[in-house]
Amino acid sequence: MSDKTTSSKPYAVQRSEQEWRESLTPAEFKVLRQAGTEPAFRGEYTDTKTQGVYSCRACGAELFRSDTKFESHCGWPSFYSPLAGDTVEYIEDRAFGMKRVEVRCATCGSHLGHVFEGEGYDTPTDQRYCINSISLRLQPDEQPKQQGDPSTSA
Repeated sequence: MSDKTTSSKPYAVQRSEQEWRESLTPAEFKVLRQAGTEPAFRGEYTDTKTQGVYSCRACGAELFRSDTKFESHCGWPSFYSPLAGDTVEYIEDRAFGMKRVEVRCATCGSHLGHVFEGEGYDTPTDQRYCINSISLRLQPDEQPKQQGDPSTSA
């Protein structure tokens, strides 16, 4: 008997296990395709303040915006909402003797992390999407060009 309810949804991006292994590093594969967890406080996006869009490292689907990222001090990047409701998928996870909700990319089914509710954070949704940095890739917003910047002249 499995501790995790699996999705029967067909994903827009589908690859064989071998194809995933070839396109991801071993650490990325472990988290994204085997629902592993990166060590706390070590991920590249845990403390970043860069403005932009966070996408799935496996397939590139846009998942979160930096303006929904907040300081939770939990050791992983935290967001209070995905970009849109259909960008992520929720799977009941009863591993480790507790009930949690796993968050996956709705485009390719890759594991992102978990979502928690009712923890008392001062956010609009009272939710904490606790996401592995290694599951994400940040595309920074374009910086506005400064006056006097030679690249702005025609």
